[in-house]
Amino acid sequence: MDGVLTGVIAISGTLAGSSLTYLFGLLATRRTERVAREERLRQERISAYVAFAGAMTELRQSVIAKWFLKQRDDEEKKRAAYTESDKRGAAADHARLRMQMLTDDAELLRLADVTFEPIKELHDSPDVATLRKHEEHSQAVLSAFIQAAGQQVRALPGRPVTP
Repeated sequence: MDGVLTGVIAISGTLAGSSLTYLFGLLATRRTERVAREERLRQERISAYVAFAGAMTELRQSVIAKWFLKQRDDEEKKRAAYTESDKRGAAADHARLRMQMLTDDAELLRLADVTFEPIKELHDSPDVATLRKHEEHSQAVLSAFIQAAGQQVRALPGRPVTP
């Protein structure tokens, strides 16, 4: 009888140990997968935010170049500048859409939308001084976006972003 009881206890202990080992392994695997998924999302966000900032910089540059060409009489160069500016605008809009797919941070999305406002103002600048003012404003708004995006991607998973 003592032998049977000892056997039952041994088998029960083995089953409990195996079950716990399986459970802890499953939890560790899920945690590893979650951390890997969060890191992939973080890397995608970094890529999207950098692409957006680059696209906005290129758009601003092309709009400024177009503005200077509007002051000349060369229609062919004007058309080319308008075409280039439109392409850059589409690229910037595409970069914003990609970013919108990767984040639900309302402040970051608002800042991305705000970066387009000074670009619109560049088009209608009556003189070089106003153009420069809008260019500086555009850079300031883009810098605010970059700062907010950087804070988000530097934040540790599961912890709030601190300004």
